[in-house]
Amino acid sequence: VQLQASGGGLVQPGGSLRLSCAASGIIFSRYSMNWYRQAPGKQRELVAGISIVGRTNYANSVKGRFTISRDNAKNTLYLQMNTLKPEDTAVYYCNAVQPTPWGTDDYWGQGTLVTVSS
Repeated sequence: VQLQASGGGLVQPGGSLRLSCAASGIIFSRYSMNWYRQAPGKQRELVAGISIVGRTNYANSVKGRFTISRDNAKNTLYLQMNTLKPEDTAVYYCNAVQPTPWGTDDYWGQGTLVTVSS
């Protein structure tokens, strides 16, 4: 299983970035997908999630600015980030989750760094 996150980089406050997460080795459409982030010195936090039927949820801190989406035909998860703030600076991780009769399948990508700074 591989989750390959990309799209991070340096952006000025108020700017935009689009993160992608390409999945392989799983039946992507059967997994709920999430974006987490971890800022320096802080715990990893859930940013946004999307269910297998497309239901979305967001952290309060990103509501109205970030949009999570998925393309099951391309096995790819996206996070459109607009009106970025310095406090959005973090390593962003994609996560795939599927409940199974024996527990939970839970996979993580390697992370992509987003730096918001002038």
